[in-house]
Formats: sequence, structure tokens, C-alpha cells
Amino acid sequence: MAEAHRDLIVVGASAGGVEALRTLVAGLPAELPATVAVVLHMPAGGASALPAILDRSGPLPAVFARSGMPLTPGQVCVAPPDHHLLVVEDRFALSHGPTENGHRPAVDALFRSAAIAGGPRVTCVVLSGVLDDGVAGAVAVRARGGLVVVQSPADALHPGMPENVLRHVRADRVLPAAELGAALAELARERVAPSSAPPTPPQVEQEDRIVRDWRGIVGDTHMIGEASGYTCPDCNGVLNEVHPGTLRFRCQIGHAWSVEALAQAQGDAFEKALWTALRTLEEKVRLSERMLENARARGDGRQAARYQGRLEESVRAVDVLRGFLLARGEPVPEEGVASGDQLG
Repeated sequence: MAEAHRDLIVVGASAGGVEALRTLVAGLPAELPATVAVVLHMPAGGASALPAILDRSGPLPAVFARSGMPLTPGQVCVAPPDHHLLVVEDRFALSHGPTENGHRPAVDALFRSAAIAGGPRVTCVVLSGVLDDGVAGAVAVRARGGLVVVQSPADALHPGMPENVLRHVRADRVLPAAELGAALAELARERVAPSSAPPTPPQVEQEDRIVRDWRGIVGDTHMIGEASGYTCPDCNGVLNEVHPGTLRFRCQIGHAWSVEALAQAQGDAFEKALWTALRTLEEKVRLSERMLENARARGDGRQAARYQGRLEESVRAVDVLRGFLLARGEPVPEEGVASGDQLG
């Protein structure tokens, strides 16, 4: 049986992840016998200086990954903004496929593709971040015989991602970021037998195909999973539960959501709707005031009474809704509320 070693390290991070990544790569040796692939959740627009930052932080060269780029030991390859970074056989691929938990690039997409391509050759690393990104990908890596390494939650600026992975997956190492480089170098030299890897779970293969071959999947009538009764925050389509009991969802377009990310997105949509409603009510107050003034100027007492009632009703609604939002401690959106200073 042919042997190999753990020559593929895939790293995922989100909020607070830049400092953790810098510390990790600083601890990697120049002769690392593995390729390092990195996904940092970031906004889709704009440029990223992450390769330059990591290139200066440690002995390994760091570059943006490109489609078709071979896996090269001793190199750090970073997902570019607005593209999923995937591993296909022994090369990288970039995809503009559906977002996962609202992100592109997404940690889970990288981990899942690496698990399929590398099996026990893969070590996934989960660093600082919020919510439960990385859990599904770490489960896929473990299912294929790979290793799971997690930054100590106490060491992470945002411990949500490490804590959630530890709740669902047995980790092979849980270490502060400063100790991860040396541990990964040690693990990379371990011998493994790729042919002995357990088979890839069917739903993992299907989710990888959705992201990798997304142009041919959109509109596919063979939806993954069963209808959940929830709505996709990205496109308002029906979400299917990927696999019974997993609490992971995909819509027909392909957008993927974990249960925590879905709840967060629903909460954000709810808050946005409330602020929009408040702004609309405040505009109704101003319009009612003008209509009342106009009716009084015309001497139309009947219409003035009608507009006075409408004005008082709208002011009461504004007071109730604004009081509810402020009691929740929600900040006023950047675009502001039309007359917030006048009616507070």
C-alpha cells in the first residue's frame, strides 16, 4: 500500500483571524513539507493585503492562489476576495459559486474540497472567528481520515469558531496560535496511507460539486436534502436541510447556511426591517404634519381633525418602536433614521 505524508494544511479564520494567522505562519519552518491553503472570511469588494502580511510574517512565501496552481510544499496560498478556494486533485481551483454562511471565500468550502482530494493527507486548522463556520468542513476532514487542529479558545480574539468545532469534532491538537506552527510541522511529517481513507459521504460530495460546478447546478431540480420550511436570507428561496439532523441548509441557488449563521442572518434582517419601519413611520409623521397644517390653512376643520388623529397615531407608533429598538441596545444604522433627533 503506497504511503504519503500529511502534505496539505488548510486553515480557516474569520474575525480576529489576521493576528492568529500571522502568529501561525511565523512558527512554520522554512522546510515545511506541506502546502498551506488559507481562507480568511472577508468582504467581497475591495483588495486584500493578506498575502503580503503573511509573506512578511514568516519564512514561507505567501501568494494569492490561482486556478490550476499546483499544490507546492513550503508555500502559503491565500484565497482571493469573492472567490472560494478549492482543492481539486493536486491543484487549486477558484470558484465564484454560491456563498456559504454569507461568505465567499468560505472556510467550509475549502475544508470540504481538501477532504475529498486529500483524505488522511489533510490537516485542517480552525482559528479565531465567530459563530460556527468551519464545523461542517472539519467534520468532512475527520470523516476522510484527516486531522483537526484548533486554536485554543482562550487564545482566540473571537472564540466562537474554535469552541463550536470542539463541540462537534474530536480535535487532534488544541493549542495557542504561537504553538501551532511547530505542531503542524511535526504532523506534516507523519506517514499516511491515502488508499485507506474512508469513502467520502455522499452529501459532502454533492455540496462540493455545487460550489465547484455551480453554473451547471443552479436550477437543478434534484435538490439536496429535504425542505425545511425556512427561507434563504440571500435569495428568499426555500432552504433544504442538507442531511437529517445536521442543522445545515442549502437553497436551490446553492447558498449554504449553518444553524447559527442562519439565525444571525435572520436577526440582522429583522433588525433592518424594524429600522426601515421606524424610518417609514417618521416620514408618515412629517407628512401628516404638513397635511394638518394645509387643512388648517384652508379652514377645513373636518380634514384637520382627521389628519390630527393620523398624526397622533403615527407618533405613538414611532415612540413604541423606537423605544423597543433602543431598549435592545441596537445602534442606529449608518444611513440613519429620518427624524430620529426630532422624535426621541
